[in-house]
Amino acid sequence: MADFVRKSIVKQEVKKVGKDMRCPDETIEGLDKFVKAAIERAVHRAKSDGRKTLRAHDF
Repeated sequence: MADFVRKSIVKQEVKKVGKDMRCPDETIEGLDKFVKAAIERAVHRAKSDGRKTLRAHDF
């Protein structure tokens, strides 16, 4: 189950961008893992810069 992304929002955006595209549950899970990894990388970068605040450029 996805923790970081909302299935309905992702599917809505996929339909908006590519009207004939489908978005199965495995796609949602993959995106969720991608988001989690991006957050972890951003936190590591902020910490290595000596900050406790994430900024856009950390991503």
